[in-house]
Amino acid sequence: MTGSAVSQDVRYNFDSTANFSKFKTYTWVTMISEAPIDKLTDEQIKASLDAGLARKGLKKVDTYNADLFIGYQTTEHISEKFSGFSPGWTVGPGWAAGGLSGGGTAGGKSSEIYKGELAVDMYDPANQHLIWRGVASKSLDPKAPPEKRQKNLDKAVSKLMKDYPLPTNK
Repeated sequence: MTGSAVSQDVRYNFDSTANFSKFKTYTWVTMISEAPIDKLTDEQIKASLDAGLARKGLKKVDTYNADLFIGYQTTEHISEKFSGFSPGWTVGPGWAAGGLSGGGTAGGKSSEIYKGELAVDMYDPANQHLIWRGVASKSLDPKAPPEKRQKNLDKAVSKLMKDYPLPTNK
């Protein structure tokens, strides 16, 4: 069988002033989203991310005393807008809420994600800064069979977590 494989594109950025070694626990936060997803897909995404974060030594806790607040957004549509976790929270140095430069507040800016993208944000609750953002394209395909969806999602999370928190080749 022949065909063309479309690879997943993964990109990320982080606050170089953040001390990632201090982050041991995390809790899920709900992101402000213009395109909420169904509960089953939400659970699949969180399970994949929980496994990827555990491989990096982070432990999920169900309290807001966590070292990190983590949220995600995704879209199965083209060019959906997304914004941040909570109005008034600022992003780290060199960040914009929807991009990788500039400044602003996480709730006050928006940008676009494209078909099938998964955007994961990590916030430091101590100073209320966005400290890490990873985006994986082609992570979700609503028309794919469930097994293929899960495989794509697991692959995207694996790629996202590969260089968390800092590039391994530096």
